[in-house]
Amino acid sequence: MPLTTNRTSIISKIEIPHKVFRLPPRWLFVRVETAEGLVGWGECSLEGHTESIEGAFVDLTERFVGWDADGIEDIWQHACRARFYRGGPVLMTALSGLDIALWDIKGKKLGVPVWQLLGGKVRDRLKVYGWVSGDSPRAIRAAAQVRKQQGFTTVKLNGTESISSTVAWIDSPHLLSDTVKRVREVRSLEMDVGVDFHGRLHKGMAKQLAKMLEPESPLFIEEPLLPYQPDEIADLAHAVSTPIAAGERLFSRNDFRPYFEMKALDIAQPDVSHCGGISECRRIAALAETFDVAFAPHCPLGPIALAACIQVDLTAPNFVFQEMSWQMHYNREDADLFTYLQNSSVFAVKDGHIDALQGPGIGIQINEALVRERAAASVSQPAWRNSSWRGEDGGLREW
Repeated sequence: MPLTTNRTSIISKIEIPHKVFRLPPRWLFVRVETAEGLVGWGECSLEGHTESIEGAFVDLTERFVGWDADGIEDIWQHACRARFYRGGPVLMTALSGLDIALWDIKGKKLGVPVWQLLGGKVRDRLKVYGWVSGDSPRAIRAAAQVRKQQGFTTVKLNGTESISSTVAWIDSPHLLSDTVKRVREVRSLEMDVGVDFHGRLHKGMAKQLAKMLEPESPLFIEEPLLPYQPDEIADLAHAVSTPIAAGERLFSRNDFRPYFEMKALDIAQPDVSHCGGISECRRIAALAETFDVAFAPHCPLGPIALAACIQVDLTAPNFVFQEMSWQMHYNREDADLFTYLQNSSVFAVKDGHIDALQGPGIGIQINEALVRERAAASVSQPAWRNSSWRGEDGGLREW
């Protein structure tokens, strides 16, 4: 018979509606409480798959009621390995929420930031970047100017903002020229700019756009192809001098391994809300370091995910810059990065950086009353869904 274990009961069982909070614009927060009354917050947002994560999180956490909340690694290993089917976006995202919440609890219990528990920080502040959007070079320049006034020195834009639904598998190169102009406009403001291809272009067109952008010196190219094509991404990486970044749709260090071995990446971008939480994110950072690959977590999500990223960023020698979702293009007027925080000043941007978080746990204070209020209102609303695009021939285009 399989070996079973008993654990001292310190995690209180909470009713399902109190565990998972569906919040605008498209986030899932989770709350874990111990029998001692310590509360940890996690985030397991998987855009477009809300109901799947809600069910997976409840199923996952019920397995650990009564376990020692201090045993984060033991819980992580059981959550990841104790069932026959493992990995993938849904299971790893659910685990991410639990893992972040457990680290938050442990830090609060000991009265220290999580980065202290990970070995201590190796830097005092973090370089950050924000998103800019707009279909025209003029609109992009205006958006980048706003970011500069907000304190950013680096931004990221979609390489396919105006062409996502029009570029076919192979198409006219002139469709790509507008992207080059938009990057040039941002660079004219003396700002660095990353370009997110979002996996929307196929190999023939991505190769052309990467070459066309090269003279503009972008900071990096993100997801030049779909994440299931490490060989093709490696070929592209070897053909251009621009650093290649990817990782938001990779869910473990095992998923990253072929990219590192093929020398396909210069920047690893795991998403702490998708890759198994703080525990696995720090392991991916360490693995990347052995291959001389930089670490820059993906995070177009909420404040809990950002705070969790920061705990790892502060301890990773190969960290370079952190994405943050302040005023991202998908945000509603009534929901933004700071909406659910009581101490939003901890994310203040100055000279392109934010200071190390000093509070216990993940270092932020959640406005629980507002979270419960907004989650209750969201229950009757449809979950967020991404749109789909068709080209002029009626065929499906990559989202």
